[in-house]
Amino acid sequence: MDTLRDKAIGQTVTVVKVHGEGAVRRRIMDMGMTKGTEVYIRKVAPLGDPIEVTVRGYELSIRKEDAQMIEVC
Repeated sequence: MDTLRDKAIGQTVTVVKVHGEGAVRRRIMDMGMTKGTEVYIRKVAPLGDPIEVTVRGYELSIRKEDAQMIEVC
């Protein structure tokens, strides 16, 4: 299983599934990370956390812990 956390800068990936449960899963999905959405990985912060991505036309910073829950291909 590939996750958003594992992908390199400059790649465009597609969300396959959002894992997790409860409020955390709902929060990730509310940010636009739903099945079939394309996500472009823009950059990673100097210390490695967070990851900055472009999703649905806006920039989003997401923690690596949350990025681990997003399965992509």
